Amino acid sequence: MDIQEQNRRLLKTIYTCFPEGKHKVLTMSYDDGRTYDRQLVEIFNKYGIKGTFHLNSGIGSEYGRRIPMSEVKELYKGHEVSCHTYTHPTIARCPMDQVIQQIILDRRILEEACGYPVRGMSYPNGSYTKEIVDILPACGIEYCRVVGSTDDFAMPENFLVWKSTCHHNHNLMQNAERFANLHKKQYLYMMYVWGHSYEFAPENGNNWDLIEGFCKYIGGRDDIWYATNIEIVDYMNAAKNLKFGAAGNIVYNPSSTPVWISVNERTVKIDGGATVEI
Repeated sequence: MDIQEQNRRLLKTIYTCFPEGKHKVLTMSYDDGRTYDRQLVEIFNKYGIKGTFHLNSGIGSEYGRRIPMSEVKELYKGHEVSCHTYTHPTIARCPMDQVIQQIILDRRILEEACGYPVRGMSYPNGSYTKEIVDILPACGIEYCRVVGSTDDFAMPENFLVWKSTCHHNHNLMQNAERFANLHKKQYLYMMYVWGHSYEFAPENGNNWDLIEGFCKYIGGRDDIWYATNIEIVDYMNAAKNLKFGAAGNIVYNPSSTPVWISVNERTVKIDGGATVEI
């Protein structure tokens, strides 16, 4: 056995992978629950794109401008329903007890509508403070999206101040092309797009061809995992919780979520509850 092989056995190179051993993930994030979500969801479903939809349950569907709660479960099936506060106030200006009630009440009503725990959020009007960030876990919120763009594909350091790659009106196709061409598997890459579906409406430019062209271009690729916001959070938490043996030759997955890793460039799946030799 040569020295290089001895070293590889002594200290393996182990990387976290996305499902099926992929190293790229795409996620979409859309706010306010306007009726244009119906057309946006249709486009996402057509091309296999996953979206997270942040809704204000306290703003009614009067004048037909917002999705009624009775439609939420069926419309967003296969995607994620997420919190956006009850009435969309600029929460950095609100008393903290009111902020908490805005979040909790929104969650309660949305959960009744969609049938599962709502654990994510986006800040209404992009408004937040450190104190608000700190109370989110106590409100049952595990991630929260801020406004702004990074034009980058790095994973966030803190999911409670999660900034997107870009708004769909900001370098969308340029970022998509860069993302599609990423190939270095020693990194995890994420493209995160946000916006509002009403921004595609006739009164705002009628540019549905932009989002459909993007989805057609980026959808259906073998090296991309298409996920909602909470699916990414849950998966990364499960990956972080893997238990490795001191010699790096065994790994135990205490969660119920299958996790994939790369061991010396070999993809290994660790099922929930399983201990696997690597």
